[in-house]
Amino acid sequence: MSATPTTPPPALRPYLTARHDLLWQEADAFAAEHITGRAARMEAAPGRVERKVAALMAARGWFAVTVPAVFGGLDAGHVAKTILVHRIARVSAAAAAILQATLIPVGALLHFATYEQKGRWLPGVADGSQLLSIAVTEPLAGGHIGGIETTAERAGNEWVITGSKVHIGNSHLARAHLVVARTAAAGVSTSQALTAFMVEADRPGLSVPDHRAGLGLHGFSVGRLDLDHVRVPEDNVVGEVGQGLAVAQSSSILYGRPNLAAVSLGIHEAVVDTTTARLKTRPRYRSTLADLPVLRDRVGGMEGRLRAGRILAYQAVHLLDQGLPCDADLINAKYLGHQWAMQSAQDAMELHGAHALDGDYVLQRLWRDIQHTYPPAGTGEVQRIRLGDAAFGEDHIQWSEHLAAEAAWARPDPTAA
Repeated sequence: MSATPTTPPPALRPYLTARHDLLWQEADAFAAEHITGRAARMEAAPGRVERKVAALMAARGWFAVTVPAVFGGLDAGHVAKTILVHRIARVSAAAAAILQATLIPVGALLHFATYEQKGRWLPGVADGSQLLSIAVTEPLAGGHIGGIETTAERAGNEWVITGSKVHIGNSHLARAHLVVARTAAAGVSTSQALTAFMVEADRPGLSVPDHRAGLGLHGFSVGRLDLDHVRVPEDNVVGEVGQGLAVAQSSSILYGRPNLAAVSLGIHEAVVDTTTARLKTRPRYRSTLADLPVLRDRVGGMEGRLRAGRILAYQAVHLLDQGLPCDADLINAKYLGHQWAMQSAQDAMELHGAHALDGDYVLQRLWRDIQHTYPPAGTGEVQRIRLGDAAFGEDHIQWSEHLAAEAAWARPDPTAA
């Protein structure tokens, strides 16, 4: 797997501008200079949270790639976001995960926060002083939003939040967490029972247990938040009271799914590059393994899946940037992007034989990392159900169309004409 800067493949030309081309080159150069050497160290120290890479990406403003310039962001859109996550994941999926995890709560703020709230939270994201996490998943409910047990009770001009959240990306880096909690009594519909809150990491009662390494993505913090009667002011409510389901679902579809599709794509590309490099240099029958038709057949399948996954990922976010309804396309990019990358990773393990089992060989890291793009933002079963709904033409909110511009309930820029 090479970190040498590349140019975008011709198949992506319909989706890219000159600005995108420059960002592609910038991301490749950044990965070559700052991440290639760190990737092995991150892998060798799974119990350590990687902070330097986050600081380096923050210095470039990448955590605010979709944030308007008025709040210090790059205002570059979703194709640009995909380029950054994809190109970084090609070298280190863990580094890409650090980037994409903060982008999800950023999306929630962009779509649901008031102008004043955006001015309060987003500049810190843009300059890297205040990374964010989104906390929805719980120990018992998992990703089932309707099963959320964390509660928030009103106490005068404050809310008191109690509960636990798990599998929270950037839990140890974030200076604030977007927490979704139950604010209605039992029996109220989930669509009206939940509310989203910004909770600063230093609020009394909020604790983050020590980092524990996962199967893959070593260096990426995916931890637990415990909230014991944590008080936050009314102004920390994001969206309206009872709108938490909309905040969680929309940010998952518009940011979580395409972000994970980009991570899967970067891993997939690294898997194919690693495999072809190995087969081209492994001697066999006065030639190399790359010349054996039976192996070319297997690699051809990997290449076909990679090319299809790349088109799916970029076409979906291109539609999103155009303000067109594309929820199902975003869902499909995440679903098939993971599935195809997983299949190629398994093929690569088999094509490498026993060499794939060496603990310090990059392919083992890639195989472990790709497992982490399946559960977040909905498992494969969840994605297929939503795609089935689309096939039957069932009427779901198209968040890609509904939130293409500022959400109708968010107060507009008071300085605008």
